[in-house]
Amino acid sequence: MFHKEGHKIILITLIIVIASVLLVDHFIINSWLKIMLFSLLTVFLFLILQFFRNPKRNTITNEAAVVSPVDGKVVVIEEVYEPEYFKDKRIQVSVFMSPINVHVTRYPLSGKVVFSKYHPGKYLVAWHPKASEENERTTVVVENKNNIKVLYRQIAGALAKRIINYAKLDDTATQGSDSGFIKFGSRVDLYLPLNSTIKVQLNQKVRGGESIISEM
Repeated sequence: MFHKEGHKIILITLIIVIASVLLVDHFIINSWLKIMLFSLLTVFLFLILQFFRNPKRNTITNEAAVVSPVDGKVVVIEEVYEPEYFKDKRIQVSVFMSPINVHVTRYPLSGKVVFSKYHPGKYLVAWHPKASEENERTTVVVENKNNIKVLYRQIAGALAKRIINYAKLDDTATQGSDSGFIKFGSRVDLYLPLNSTIKVQLNQKVRGGESIISEM
């Protein structure tokens, strides 16, 4: 299954690859060169398909837990000051996505969307310390039925040139369901209450909609 954000790109890529295969087959005589070009085109198509895949995830709804919004590797766990919405100290957990990770963004908890804002910005590498403040990004806050609020922030990277955010103010969020997409790499930051129990470690690989980041 492929994400709807990739349908157009996949179709264009498929047309380009088929046209290129026909041109190579018609104009290239050297058999080794043909094989090499066919292989490169196949790899290119595979990478595009890999990037836009949207696998089903088995999210077990848990009101006391925050699940990872994306696939990737945990690169930050620290107490920080969150200046945009909470304006106080929170625990930040950041998940970095490589180009081969699934790039669907999922709601980390169920509840109501109480804040959603887009920020234009730069395209620093996603692990840059200033990326969460200066890069193109979206900020979403979900409040659950126990009045606990969690903020997650989609951040563009050096390759990511478009962030898709479906979360709108007053929307009902369902834990693990699709809330957006980041095209071609980046990271997502979570800002959690200070009394949260963090269930992941640095450099741990997590799965969006399944891996528990914290318990509240």
